[in-house]
Amino acid sequence: MTIFQKIRNQVMIGFLILSAGTAMSQTDFDAIMMNKSQFCNGLIFDHASWDHYWEGTLKRDNQNLGTVSTNSVMYMGAYGITNDLNVLLSAPYVWTKASAGTLHGLDGVQDISLMVKWRALKYAWGKSKLSVFALGGFSTPLTNYVIDFLPLSIGLGSTNLTGRAMVDYQWKRWTATGSSSYIARSNVKLDRTSYYDTQLHSTNEVKMPDALQSQLRLGYRGKYLIAEALVSNWTTLGGFDITRNNMPFPSNRMNSTAVGANVKYTLKRFTNLSFIAGGDYTVAGRNVGQNMAFHGGAFYAFYFSKKDKPKNVSTY
Repeated sequence: MTIFQKIRNQVMIGFLILSAGTAMSQTDFDAIMMNKSQFCNGLIFDHASWDHYWEGTLKRDNQNLGTVSTNSVMYMGAYGITNDLNVLLSAPYVWTKASAGTLHGLDGVQDISLMVKWRALKYAWGKSKLSVFALGGFSTPLTNYVIDFLPLSIGLGSTNLTGRAMVDYQWKRWTATGSSSYIARSNVKLDRTSYYDTQLHSTNEVKMPDALQSQLRLGYRGKYLIAEALVSNWTTLGGFDITRNNMPFPSNRMNSTAVGANVKYTLKRFTNLSFIAGGDYTVAGRNVGQNMAFHGGAFYAFYFSKKDKPKNVSTY
């Protein structure tokens, strides 16, 4: 095999990086909150694929890989401790495939992610509303999956700490939401005693560079329908380029900019049930695949405490 790259995780991020990206979970990037004692959970299916990628800054294909695809089914849950403090949980099962060559795809449970979402400020005037959020998160592998087999690994294997600030502005039903995140990543260990990146290392431990992630969402937020266009960027703070005709490496510099859209619809006569769909496309990158991704899912919401249930509530 002469080369490259990696695949997607809309869930997560170092994963977003090579092919994909998440679809990171919708709920920890939007400005929607669960009400107190409301619990919403469901499943999201995600499909992502690419046949061209950036080897450093050089865009190319690889006939030994063909089209690399990643599928995942992710469980997601969100609970409202209060109207302004939510806890979010997610965990995906991921499987990968290359359409050409001799490499076999991998599959397995990837990383569990826990996020706390706090609406620290909300202010309304006229037909406008402004909200400021602070989020903190943690993710770590649930299984001992292979990370040194890119682009067919199901994840990068690091334990991550995420801090995020988010601002949401709404005028009537029209919204703009911007967020910026810092992701601190732990070192990872390979199943070999030495490796070479830009120099020889006589150890199995790899230092993973931290990363920045930002997103802008613009759209419509109605009582039953939410529709948003979005631009997402992931920038690795360090790392190195894939060398010519070589395999990717977990600590590569992986930068990616993607555009996409999300839609969520809550049933009018049964507001406990909602459906989501969306997709994104990587428009620029470095050491990542030019990924096209689509996702869809269904969520069901209910209340642990009937007295806290507001009238005519829709799920997130």
